Amino acid sequence: MKWFGRKSLETGVDGRRPALSASGAMSALGSWPTSYEAQVRAGYLENAIAQRAVRMVAEGAAAAPITGADPELVRLVTRRSAGQVLIETIAAQLLLHGNAFVQLLENGRGGVGELYALRPERVTVEPDANGWPVAFRYRVGGQVQRLAAEDAAGRAAVVHIKAFHPLDDHYGLGCLGAAAGAIAVHNAAARWNKALLDNAARPSGALVYDPGDGGVLSRDQFDRLRAEMEAAFAGAANAGRPMLLEGGLKWQAMSLTPADMDFNGLKAQAAREIALAFGVPPMLLGLPGDNTYANYRVANRALWRLAILPLAERILAELGQGLAGHFADAGLAVDLDRVPALAEDRERLWSQVSSAEFLTREEKRAMVGVGPMVGAGL
Repeated sequence: MKWFGRKSLETGVDGRRPALSASGAMSALGSWPTSYEAQVRAGYLENAIAQRAVRMVAEGAAAAPITGADPELVRLVTRRSAGQVLIETIAAQLLLHGNAFVQLLENGRGGVGELYALRPERVTVEPDANGWPVAFRYRVGGQVQRLAAEDAAGRAAVVHIKAFHPLDDHYGLGCLGAAAGAIAVHNAAARWNKALLDNAARPSGALVYDPGDGGVLSRDQFDRLRAEMEAAFAGAANAGRPMLLEGGLKWQAMSLTPADMDFNGLKAQAAREIALAFGVPPMLLGLPGDNTYANYRVANRALWRLAILPLAERILAELGQGLAGHFADAGLAVDLDRVPALAEDRERLWSQVSSAEFLTREEKRAMVGVGPMVGAGL
């Protein structure tokens, strides 16, 4: 019996799954790459809006104060491992790729001494006959390492955290594909504006030859004039430099078309779509024309409530479930009382709960997220 009706995704001859993206939707533009690495370069490394949006969410998740019953587990999750901040790396991978694979490394005493997030584009899920993942193949260059999903004792050896994908059984869906169209537009607009700056920020005009006797410029005259124009008047350093025209030449000024003048508006709209794809209020990125929130404080609170906290809690829940076989109490959570952006909300909650006389002490503690007192009565 095969529980999953199909393979997760078709794999290539090297066993690697295709890149995650909306490349099919972008094929008409002919500018969106197909491999995940190329997508990250075009959509993250070369796009300031996408990079900042991902960093805001990922760094916020990493900065969220974590609480748990086992202090050693908290230290394990918050420790910097091989130069990577675990929560930040996982959060960024989920936003971009939709998958995060965390390897549990032993400490030599049968326990977990280190957690390391693998590069998700290098990992291939290996399912059994029923479709359940039993191992992960990690490819680096020409070498492939097989990592079992569980160790000999039946405890998790690799924790796979994935974002929801409605059409895939084994892999999650990142936000990079959804933002692909807006990123392509934003990058194209940036290149267009750069080209305009290289031409003194506008197609300023044209030289018109009018000899009066019907003659035309010879080839040598045309080449010499073009060379002199490029040497003396092209580029930002020569912007606004006056011209000395010979007989028969006159200057005809040209203005930008309405489409050219609207390019900045198009770029701003694309930037807002990129920010929204990653769950960041556009106001926090300084984008013009976005008045959804009353002020930055309200927008920052919305960022934490709608993007950072759900992602951080998802990561902590998955890590806690994977580490349950290694720790007696693997519960992990965000300490909401120590999040500065939520201070007003928590103060209001504490005030309302404190004034609710019909609640018992333990019920009040539960409502504010505080555990029960050991040996305490009602």
